[in-house]
Amino acid sequence: MRGLLLPLLLLLACGLPAAAQDAAGPRSAPRPTFAPTPPVPQEKVEADISTRTLEVTTGFTGHEIIVFGSVDNSQAPREQYAGYYDVVVVVEGTPFPIVVRRKSDVAGVWVNTSSVTFGSVPSYYAIASTRPIEQVAGPGVLERHAIGLQHIKMTPSGAARSGFKDYEVAAFRSAVIRLKKKDNLYVLAPNGVEFVGRSLFRSTIALPANVPVGPLVARTYLFRNGEVISAHIARVTLHRTGVEWLVHNFAFVYPMSYGLIAVLIAVGCGLLASAYFRRQTA
Repeated sequence: MRGLLLPLLLLLACGLPAAAQDAAGPRSAPRPTFAPTPPVPQEKVEADISTRTLEVTTGFTGHEIIVFGSVDNSQAPREQYAGYYDVVVVVEGTPFPIVVRRKSDVAGVWVNTSSVTFGSVPSYYAIASTRPIEQVAGPGVLERHAIGLQHIKMTPSGAARSGFKDYEVAAFRSAVIRLKKKDNLYVLAPNGVEFVGRSLFRSTIALPANVPVGPLVARTYLFRNGEVISAHIARVTLHRTGVEWLVHNFAFVYPMSYGLIAVLIAVGCGLLASAYFRRQTA
């Protein structure tokens, strides 16, 4: 009896692992792993200026600067790239304080009756864009980036903050813009930026002869769907050279001497002109 039980137990012990393996079934194959999708590169605007330094002499009659650049990682379709992006170029001069006076009729005489001092007003401001900026973005976006004549940062200083109402300050502000536009110092070019191909663009900014000497800042904004997605800043420096530089420095370093020399030159020219015409009539 014991001789029969021992082979039976060995047989059961050898068969159990195989049965358990058959019941569990074949092992499942490992799941394939997928690499993560790489992110789409963000569009970025790169820009530069045709010249970084301008010399202002006595014969300076104005100049044109060219702002050019490209849209890196452009996603615009090759067939219909026009209108996919908008580019706005803002060239801004050094800000200075400015006093705006209002004249009123007092007893038949026009006299200055009130004034407002703005602490920081751009001496020059030009905007070039692919289309009118009102169509590029909403007022909130333009205000946030100070794009447009109506969004130039002009803050009254001193007593003007409390002495005038908002609509009065707005009238003084409009007067500054009107006078600057009359002097060709505030310029709008609603179609002044042109795309050359899918990602290249260029713009021409005209600097008048009376542009204030000093640094200029050129800001280039890339818009898509009414939002700024990239921006670039470049700088241009206007500096005096030659006789212009000598006269300017002498006037500021020695103002009293400059005034006396100017008076003497004026008197001398008057005497020479008087002597000339006296001879002609004699």
